[in-house]
Amino acid sequence: MTAELLVNVTPSETRVAYIDGGILQEIHIEREARRGIVGNIYKGRVSRVLPGMQAAFVDIGLDKAAFLHASDIMPHTECVAGDEQKQFTVRDISELVRQGRI
Repeated sequence: MTAELLVNVTPSETRVAYIDGGILQEIHIEREARRGIVGNIYKGRVSRVLPGMQAAFVDIGLDKAAFLHASDIMPHTECVAGDEQKQFTVRDISELVRQGRI
């Protein structure tokens, strides 16, 4: 099968499409006026930990602090016992991050 990556860049937006075997697999559109930050990797300082929400806010140098959920830090852990149904657990956010840490 043939894989293709199509890129179209204009002054106002960039479009990228991934085609595999003639079928569109993924498309990404980013407009210059409203650049997305989801999926990027940033270095920041934890400004607040919210155990009840299993989340933290991280200062990454933008106008607002970034929201970080515990499941975004560490993938779900599978617990399987015999023929029982799989259960997914997320570690407590307080075990994963501390306020003031980078």
